Amino acid sequence: MKRIFPMNRVEGDLKITLETDKGVVSEAWSSGTMYRGFENIMIGRGSLDGLVITPRICGICSTSHLYAAVKALDMICQTDVPDNAVRVRNICLMTEMIQNDARQAALLFMPDFCNSRYADSQLYEEAFRRYAQLKGQMAIETIRESKQLLEIIAILGGQWPHSSFMVPGGVVCVPGATDISNCRYLLNTFRRWYEKRFLGCGIERWAEVRSMADLNIWLEESESHRNSEIGFFIRFSKEAGLDKIGRGCGHFISFGALDMPEHTEIKSLNGGKTLLPAGFDLTPFHQRNITEDISHSWFGGHLEPKHPFEGVTKPYATGSEDKRYSWAKAPRYEGLPAETGPLADMIIAGHPLLLNLAEISGGVSVFVRQLARMIRPALLIPFADIWLKEISASKENFFKDYEMPESGDGFGLTQAPRGAIGHWVKIRDSQIEKYQIITPTAWNASPRDSNGVRGPWEESLIGVEIRDDDNPIEAQHIIRSFDPCMVCTVHAINPSPGPSPERRGESSVYSPFPFREGGRGVR
Repeated sequence: MKRIFPMNRVEGDLKITLETDKGVVSEAWSSGTMYRGFENIMIGRGSLDGLVITPRICGICSTSHLYAAVKALDMICQTDVPDNAVRVRNICLMTEMIQNDARQAALLFMPDFCNSRYADSQLYEEAFRRYAQLKGQMAIETIRESKQLLEIIAILGGQWPHSSFMVPGGVVCVPGATDISNCRYLLNTFRRWYEKRFLGCGIERWAEVRSMADLNIWLEESESHRNSEIGFFIRFSKEAGLDKIGRGCGHFISFGALDMPEHTEIKSLNGGKTLLPAGFDLTPFHQRNITEDISHSWFGGHLEPKHPFEGVTKPYATGSEDKRYSWAKAPRYEGLPAETGPLADMIIAGHPLLLNLAEISGGVSVFVRQLARMIRPALLIPFADIWLKEISASKENFFKDYEMPESGDGFGLTQAPRGAIGHWVKIRDSQIEKYQIITPTAWNASPRDSNGVRGPWEESLIGVEIRDDDNPIEAQHIIRSFDPCMVCTVHAINPSPGPSPERRGESSVYSPFPFREGGRGVR
């Protein structure tokens, strides 16, 4: 049986079609149903226009797009970026990551614990008190606290979202001592709330949790741990079986993020040029190995997979006559699909707890994926505070003058809150000739490729039992654990049987834990 399943708390451009056999998912199709075409909007514009336009691709991760755009221009201009500018860029990106991780948990993922499926659970009333839409205690607190945290980007970058304070050679802001003090106050205010509500302990105590055995000890150690958001999440997830569903494709990719200043007391987590290391599973990452496959996407212009510098974005809506079913392309690394996001970041960095959880369970799950997102702020907050202090103590510049050549090629890669994000730019005669973008959700929500291989969250749905077709909470848990970048509208459709989209075309340095040399991956 094939059905289109309703998905609320996602933007209106996602459609999930499942084929089930005796209630078990045997096939899944993820359809992006909106064409936006920012790549084509950029063609013919001035060399610097990406700094203004591309942050408007998304109202959630606009800083991430700005960071990727400016890194591409840094490469074209062959300019060095002063340490203070690197710190400001990093602090703003980290702020965006931290607020998103908190909001995704309390406002998007955890409200599913209030689903009627769990009405008989002893934890149901507590879940409703915490996460009920618009009135749950944790939902209200998270909106308030994350909003205050985002003032850091407003102080350093002028506004959030859609700021444009990063430019080739640095940043346009020169924060004073009062600005830095205010940013540190906002960060540490959020830290105290995060430690109290999410962790139930200090970040330093949480850093001691390195394995499933440590996690069990931590959970029973005190009431504050058990009643924290992570403690409640662990207890509810085990009861709901979230540790047994949503494995995914088994490959992980990170472009690396948070460029290292030349002079800093912080050490990269793997000794590389970025705090969060780049990688693909156990192997080093090389951007030349990326391709985009459009065999199942509503695009034309070429048949074979292309590197972003070579591919085009040419919309081609086929209707019902062939196998295309999504406006999302299918990014691949060495021809393989890959999951990206906080879990990928931390797996590749060698995070001991997440590696141990994945090893014990025989692979990742909704539980492991969501836990990674909820604990990432514990990793980032101390580093952000150190970089703020280093700005305060430094007399260095925030900008280095540059010359924009008339022609050049560049790419900018970083990690958005949801994972790997890249901009590939070609400039000719002082105008943009080509602009290609791969977003994190393009990786995770990828349709099939020319070999018929499913994308990560399509694959994660295979084999899951849907107990109630009218309330497919299992599928919703899985999709939301990837944090789809579709959060601006509420969207619901009536479930109805229908043919497969393949036929219809439907659409002394602080270190929270020692990382393993070179990082580790899970296959």
